[in-house]
Amino acid sequence: MTMRNAYSPGGSIKDSVKNWAELTPAQKREARFRRWLEAPGVKFKNAEAKKLYLQRVTRFIKAIKLEEGDRVPCMLPVGYFPAYYAGYDLKTVMYDYEKQRDAWLKFMRDFGDMDTFGGPGLVLPAPALEMIDHKIHKWPGHGLADNVASYQFVEGEYMKPDEYDKLIQDPSDFWLRTFMPRQAGAFAPLARLPHLNPFIGIPVFLLGRFADPEIQRAYRTIFKAGEEVVKWQQTIMVVAREAIESGYAVFGGGMSGAPFDMLTDMLRGTHGIVMDMYRQPEKIHEALDRITPIVIQEAVASADMSIAPVIMMPLHKGDKTFMSTPQFETFYWPSFKKVLLGIIDEGLIPMPFAEGNYIPRLEIIQEMPRASMVWYFEYMDMARAKETVGRSNCIAGNLPISIVVTGTPRDVKEGCRQLIETCAPGGGYILSAAASMDQGRIENLHAMMDAAKEYGGYKKKYPNHK
Repeated sequence: MTMRNAYSPGGSIKDSVKNWAELTPAQKREARFRRWLEAPGVKFKNAEAKKLYLQRVTRFIKAIKLEEGDRVPCMLPVGYFPAYYAGYDLKTVMYDYEKQRDAWLKFMRDFGDMDTFGGPGLVLPAPALEMIDHKIHKWPGHGLADNVASYQFVEGEYMKPDEYDKLIQDPSDFWLRTFMPRQAGAFAPLARLPHLNPFIGIPVFLLGRFADPEIQRAYRTIFKAGEEVVKWQQTIMVVAREAIESGYAVFGGGMSGAPFDMLTDMLRGTHGIVMDMYRQPEKIHEALDRITPIVIQEAVASADMSIAPVIMMPLHKGDKTFMSTPQFETFYWPSFKKVLLGIIDEGLIPMPFAEGNYIPRLEIIQEMPRASMVWYFEYMDMARAKETVGRSNCIAGNLPISIVVTGTPRDVKEGCRQLIETCAPGGGYILSAAASMDQGRIENLHAMMDAAKEYGGYKKKYPNHK
């Protein structure tokens, strides 16, 4: 995987299912669920591992379908914790892929029973980032102190307010000749490239530009960084392969997001997009219309190669602290809803991670096909979520990470019990935390898993069960 913890069997699902284009969304979803359960190409370590894998995947499928399985499934907030558990820190595993691999394998083997386990797919390869002079993040040892346990996003105005038309007219050209030169120092010479769509049909004029020594140097750097990324990916796949062969359910099949976030996070920045919402809102809408089909296409293409059908979608600017409800309905939700429906139409399961406060959005976002997605909440009144969004789709969340990191195992179990009793009745709930952890106590992760087993069985009578 690149930015997710996916396991690929080496082929697209569309190559193995006849008449894919003629199937309904529901039929495509069932085909993807079968692929998830069958795990083509996987050689399980033994019969017990295969049995556990089937049980765990079935648990998640039942939750997505709003059905009561044997118990509530659980996604542990493992995050970067394996690095610290193994005696390393984030900086170490970003620069040393072997230690990264060994740390995640050690945690997995030591911990034991989990419903799902993802590899270190979000522990970015620092050597590759340094090669290209990456400017959008700081990380431990590169802009941040060595002992910092996270990245820092460097927001900037990577697209100027008068450059919307360049993006709208040709997104690929804009990305190559405008955005890339600004977001990485090694790519700066690419701004001197000509437009790569010469319709004259004579290539020599275009080819001559590639004799520029600076452009050649930029491409050599790209090739070298690409080789470094492949080294990183190979270590990640060792973890992903052992996890699934040991019987852990692979969960994330891809990553995507909301078009408004993409326009804001990577291009205009918070200050820029706020100004545009008042000064040139029509350009925002044009840009969103232009990139939305691309977002859908990219999400589907990445997931088609994976076993799991779930698309993780971190959301940033849609919460109440950034925009009002009318602004959400005007700028954020329409294009994002198109992306969700486009993903759903291909039989995939979008799982937006609603960062921040989404309580005022509940009545709006519940307008989705039944049993088609998972809403994962950070800050939320989960009883209200169950009564609104949870009536038609699976919900997940939202044990405070402060409890997981600083609380006692008893605190963790009590928090999980309350969430389960509120959200589990009738099915459609995945126990998870509000965020991921780095440093903390492994006992608290065990307590969370124990709570899922002790309180999450559907044979018991929940206080809120009607």
